[in-house]
Amino acid sequence: MLNLSKREFVALDISGKNYLSWVLDAKIHLTAKGLGDSIIKGNKASSQDKAKAMIFLRYHLDESLKVEYLTVKDPLELWICLKGRYDHLKATVLPRAHYEWMHLRFQDYKTIIEYNSIVFRITSQLKLCGETINDEDMLENTLTTFHASNVILLQQQYREKGFQKYSELISCLLVAEQHNALLMRNHEARPTESAPLSEAHGAEAHDQSEIR
Repeated sequence: MLNLSKREFVALDISGKNYLSWVLDAKIHLTAKGLGDSIIKGNKASSQDKAKAMIFLRYHLDESLKVEYLTVKDPLELWICLKGRYDHLKATVLPRAHYEWMHLRFQDYKTIIEYNSIVFRITSQLKLCGETINDEDMLENTLTTFHASNVILLQQQYREKGFQKYSELISCLLVAEQHNALLMRNHEARPTESAPLSEAHGAEAHDQSEIR
């Protein structure tokens, strides 16, 4: 039974700007509902399953697209039509993602979280276009783009740890970032070589007693 009280993912925009992610979402949800075969060529899906799949797909289309494909009643036909209309977008998304990946530098970001978010955005776009960026690629890009003042020391330090997964490196960097932030807060609260507050008060009290 299809529950269409709310969309399970963002509807396909008529501009096609979200087509690549929409295709992935649609495939995953149709498969989860047991309707995945309905969009495969030569499928043996029942008429009932095709109808369910069609209802689901149309529910996740922009209202204008629904009108344009009003006479299409087979989910595979709709799927092929949309592919023919929007699949060319890979030709524009892929070069841009390539460019961003080639110019991605760890040193350009203020926080690890910000850098990590950009890494996953770019690699996701590449994967949607059929290109895989593996852990080795992500590790190498990160380690080789530290700030020039730290690159030799930090590269050696983190390479010696022998990380096999990008997530392990990021976790380590996040801990280091938090530790450095704590040191900076402590330093700002009491700069190097300055006496703790309690010691300063004690010294003042001692001086006053000597004057008396």
